Amino acid sequence: MWGIIRRRVAGGGSSASLLDRSLQRIRPAVSTERSYSTAGKEAFLIGRGSNHVRNFSHHIFLGGTVSSKHIREISVFTQTDSPIRVWSRSFSSDSDDLVDAVVPFMGESITDGTLAKFLKNPGDIVQIDEPIAQVETDKVTIDVASPEAGVIQKFVAKEGDTVEPGTKIAVISKSGEGVTPAVPSEKEKPEKEAPQPSHPAEKDSVDKQKPKAESAPVQEKSKAPSTPPPKASATEPQLPPKERERRVPMTRLRKRVATRLKDSQNTFAMLSTFNEVDMTNLMKLRSDYKDAFVEKHGVKLGFMSGFVKAAVSGLQNQPIINAVIDGDDIIYRDYIDISIAVGTPKGLVVPVIRNAEKMNFADIEKEINTLAKKATDGSISIDEMAGGSFTISNGGVYGSLLSTPIINPPQSAILGMHSIVNRPMVVNGNVVPRPMMYIALTYDHRLIDGREAVYFLRRIKDVVEDPRRLLLDI
Repeated sequence: MWGIIRRRVAGGGSSASLLDRSLQRIRPAVSTERSYSTAGKEAFLIGRGSNHVRNFSHHIFLGGTVSSKHIREISVFTQTDSPIRVWSRSFSSDSDDLVDAVVPFMGESITDGTLAKFLKNPGDIVQIDEPIAQVETDKVTIDVASPEAGVIQKFVAKEGDTVEPGTKIAVISKSGEGVTPAVPSEKEKPEKEAPQPSHPAEKDSVDKQKPKAESAPVQEKSKAPSTPPPKASATEPQLPPKERERRVPMTRLRKRVATRLKDSQNTFAMLSTFNEVDMTNLMKLRSDYKDAFVEKHGVKLGFMSGFVKAAVSGLQNQPIINAVIDGDDIIYRDYIDISIAVGTPKGLVVPVIRNAEKMNFADIEKEINTLAKKATDGSISIDEMAGGSFTISNGGVYGSLLSTPIINPPQSAILGMHSIVNRPMVVNGNVVPRPMMYIALTYDHRLIDGREAVYFLRRIKDVVEDPRRLLLDI
């Protein structure tokens, strides 16, 4: 039949009428009308050995006539490759429904990070700029936001992966089409499920052989004389079982802190000097004006603002402590940016109070309060921790009595505050209880001599014990 069609097509017959008559000859005897359809760009095969018909979009009724209107834009009938090839217009088009969520720029000094956790699941609805994941760097935790409002179709990265700025981690469907809930795959099923035996007879044979195999060791064990376990030598260490240990990978922030502190010990010639401060007058100042201070400025008056002002005064009197070594040069800074060490659940961070020499007590307390909240909830930015010319660490809030803080590179010194303890002190020849605090200054002895360090620490002591010196500049 196909040979007849080819000869008549080659002879100039009507392609539509020939196809019509040919399909009528192969009409099935059953009178039930059946239809077959294909959609979009699917393939439909006609005859053995023929190529496929592309983009077929209309019904072919077996048992009825086929006219030229049932096939749109029949372009050619040739004998080159196959008896019949039909092309029609494509009814599908590419859409811009899917968008990618990528890791944002994390800072000039940060090249990669760790995908800490996903805040959403596949199938969840997200709004534009809503965080869907968190990337942990060696300095801060950065949110990956959704670029468009829609539904999360899938994740293309896993928690714990190392990602760089621009790395795609998720696909967002703006219309929500094609999103299916996550179902555990066959590979994720527990491997403990052993395959069942294919035949009941095999199971019976295994059950019969199992007691015989296990009976021999039991009999041998009963015949063996019971001997007490050997006593452990007194010199052998008794290690705890592995079941009582947990192994947790270090966070990027913790690894960064460890690296910087070790580099500090390897680079600086660190030396610490100590002094003690009578906190009586500063505590009285706070007690007398705390209510009026809160009413006017909206923040509480703490001890940190007094120590920051004292440190500013000390750095202005001893500018070498605010300097830093750079190769064979010494860089003197004409500004004072005080870094405040803040302990967070993820590690130690040091937000910076910019231009502290231009700030009063209220400005300092407001800035410390704002930075501490951001550091605790993880929303602090890299710019808020960059730089800093001098660091203050207050271990006294945790009850530390005395410590030797480690320099925060590339700075040259760090001041350590400690807890306030009532101790007997000699005042005007009398022994009286006084609230005392030990303070420590760790400095780079390559740059700072003991004289400058002691003078700086004595200036801290003088200003804290008598805050009126700040007003009189003496």
